[in-house]
Amino acid sequence: MTPYMPARTIAIGDIHGCSTAFRKLVEAVELRPDDTLVTLGDYVDRGLDSRGVLEFLIELTNRCRLIPLLGNHEEMMWAACEGRFELRYWRECGGQATLDSYGKQGVLELVPRCHLEFVRRCHVWFETETHLFVHANYRADLPMRQQDGKTLRWLSLRAHMPPRHMSGKTAIVGHTPQPDGEILDVGYLKCLDTGCCAGGWLSALEVDSGQVWQVDERGALRIVAGF
Repeated sequence: MTPYMPARTIAIGDIHGCSTAFRKLVEAVELRPDDTLVTLGDYVDRGLDSRGVLEFLIELTNRCRLIPLLGNHEEMMWAACEGRFELRYWRECGGQATLDSYGKQGVLELVPRCHLEFVRRCHVWFETETHLFVHANYRADLPMRQQDGKTLRWLSLRAHMPPRHMSGKTAIVGHTPQPDGEILDVGYLKCLDTGCCAGGWLSALEVDSGQVWQVDERGALRIVAGF
């Protein structure tokens, strides 16, 4: 008889087009169908294979309970494709690498509609009984349903380190890259952006046990037990 394995909640930090690291990380985690996988946003831009990252995310919707959060880079991508955002600015923020991953012409028309629809359907935040998940930051004095998009997707921890959220839950965030490649842990908040696209690591955290897996873009794995 196969032993019972409790469902896990696993968060993955900013991927930024690093599809090799993303696939290797999911493989290392040994994702199960009853797991909840929360991806913290910024799937596209800067890295070499944003297309591959979005394709793999869509694939994962059939392999687990996937909760993809919207990052500021997806917000720029969607708005540029809909004509509500200046295309040149998105290109300068890493969007050109995303467009190039769809073909050497580097044009919006090559982005499949299903990829844009996936981005459009991303969550802006997620909560469990013990944790809250956002891309960037939060207002500590407001319930999650009242948070504004600029704070959730754009506000760096370097500009504002929030106190513990009013709910008392532990916050899991991305967006603010950690230059040493280590997860930032201030007790009530953990930041999982460990700079994979800049030569660092892509990090996954099992939020209850504290187990951490990290993979670099070359596919090298390191495991940190009981973070």
